[in-house]
Amino acid sequence: MLLYLIILPLIGCVILTFTPKTQIKFILNFSLFWSLLILNACVLLFFSFNTTTTQFQFLEKYNWFSTLNVNLILGIDGLALIMILLTAFLMPACILLCWNKSLTNQAKEYCIAFFFLESILFAVFSSLDLLIFYILFEAVLIPMYLLIGFYGSRERRIRSSYMLFLYTLVSSIIFFVSILYIYFKFGTTDYLVLKTIQLDPFAEKLCWCAFFLSFAVKMPLVPFHIWLPEAHCEAPTSGSVILAGILLKLGGFGFLRYSIGLFPDSSAYFTPFIFLVSILGIVYASITTIQQIDLKKIIAYSSVGHMGVVTIGLFSAAPQSIIGSIFLMVSHGLVSGALFLCIGILYERYHTRVIKYYSGILTTMPIFATFFTIFTMANIGLPGTSGFVGEFLTLLGAFKVNLYVAFFATTGVILSAAYAL
Repeated sequence: MLLYLIILPLIGCVILTFTPKTQIKFILNFSLFWSLLILNACVLLFFSFNTTTTQFQFLEKYNWFSTLNVNLILGIDGLALIMILLTAFLMPACILLCWNKSLTNQAKEYCIAFFFLESILFAVFSSLDLLIFYILFEAVLIPMYLLIGFYGSRERRIRSSYMLFLYTLVSSIIFFVSILYIYFKFGTTDYLVLKTIQLDPFAEKLCWCAFFLSFAVKMPLVPFHIWLPEAHCEAPTSGSVILAGILLKLGGFGFLRYSIGLFPDSSAYFTPFIFLVSILGIVYASITTIQQIDLKKIIAYSSVGHMGVVTIGLFSAAPQSIIGSIFLMVSHGLVSGALFLCIGILYERYHTRVIKYYSGILTTMPIFATFFTIFTMANIGLPGTSGFVGEFLTLLGAFKVNLYVAFFATTGVILSAAYAL
């Protein structure tokens, strides 16, 4: 079932590839239909999922490099299922954005890039082999690089796509070296086998650091966040939606699945360091956000702050905080995606993202302004919104583990109210 789900977007790519570029109406209608079909397949997967067990489900194994003992192993748990559903839910919204007149001439390449990206993301969340996961984890960069470089809104788009590529590449080389060490040490990269194996403490700490660097850049945590505001500002609206909605969650997914899953002792050892980095990130990103005048940069820097809260929750080891972190990741994916959509709508009409030019928008666009306010309140974490549930559970778990961490993390909520209002 998982293999079919991964292949489904690729079939869309093939059909679009052989469709003449002049058939714009067919390309747009087919892309939307196919993305909704994939969403339905993911909903079917959701209803087929057994919630009474914590084991990996829909396990599939395909022998690829049997001589090297590297196989394509697919399987999902509850975390992967949530991420797959979030990906499938956001894709139709991104496809709809190319119905815009400015993008219709390039609709074919645009939709192919998104279907290719969707297939890779499904494979990343389903993969249970470390080496295959690494290859797919890096392959996500290819369509994102093209989306920012070709469809970006301003002159610095090439620079920002290079920044995204280089930051991720440098961190991932160290990640790859640690995977090779694990492979040569144990002769396998099968996640389910590696969970039963114990590394010696020093090697485990080194591997944890390598994994941490790669996931921290993807998330991103301060000081590895420099590429994010640049990428968001230069990316098209759909690029920002998918970047904030899904790609930032790859870091959180990696921390929970691989860093904590494979190296629990090292994760506990480095928890104070994680708390320190996360708190600095929350406070720094929030204060930086208050100074911004570009609407996209405000949401981009606020994402860095929210990801700091997520990381605190993941490493707090309290059940409430881990559940809260996952909830906050999903909430952030939907809310920040919605905010970027709203900013994209404004940019199409005004061709500026400077806040002062939008003064009095409530009188000209009252319905839009109402929705924008609701999404902004959810971004703050107002009670009654999804953001509140995630932040409250995360901070509650952190409070049980360390009072000071919870106190400083809560300052992010106060500062987020300052910049959002």
